[in-house]
Amino acid sequence: MAYVFESVPRDRGRIDLSDPREVNWWRKRFECSEGQLREAVAEVGDSAAIVEQMLDGSRTLISL
Repeated sequence: MAYVFESVPRDRGRIDLSDPREVNWWRKRFECSEGQLREAVAEVGDSAAIVEQMLDGSRTLISL
């Protein structure tokens, strides 16, 4: 049985949608679909903290 190690993003503060492994990692991290992740990044930018707030349904977004 082979073990599969997931690579974590190089910069956990930013979401890189051009890397499929990162997209998959963030999708699992935020428990959302790829479409939801891409839509959130398009709306608020690539800051992982702000995207997480948006996906969690927070009313007030903290800008960094």
